[in-house]
Amino acid sequence: MNTDTAVNPVKVTLDTNIIISGLGFGGKPRKVLQLMLDNKIEGVTSPILLAELEDVISKKFPKLVHHFEFINKKIKKKLKVVKPKDTINILKKDQDDNRILEAAIEGKCSYIVTGDKELLELRTFKGIKILTASQFLNDLEKI
Repeated sequence: MNTDTAVNPVKVTLDTNIIISGLGFGGKPRKVLQLMLDNKIEGVTSPILLAELEDVISKKFPKLVHHFEFINKKIKKKLKVVKPKDTINILKKDQDDNRILEAAIEGKCSYIVTGDKELLELRTFKGIKILTASQFLNDLEKI
């Protein structure tokens, strides 16, 4: 990653599954989160995606619920929250995944980082690269 990236960080929408994996399990998703915490990339989200994050944590990780307020504040500090104006309806298996595309477009992102197969099958959408955490880290090294 060159020094310009720190001055003008790459804008990235992180899927909920990447945030959850990064917080709970580590690995490459955690490396992506760390880049955001270190201001080397700019994370972009939306109110709907933040609500989804809270919902997933409360249902799948009930022991984290009492920590969620702290996690939510920390994430909101580091993520740029956008309010998408346009509705997208191209993903059929999981309609909620369209919200990720909407946030990425509104936030003028270069990347979506996800583990979702239907999103990954798109590869790109309106010039936005859709990659796994591993692919994103590899791509970022080339910048």
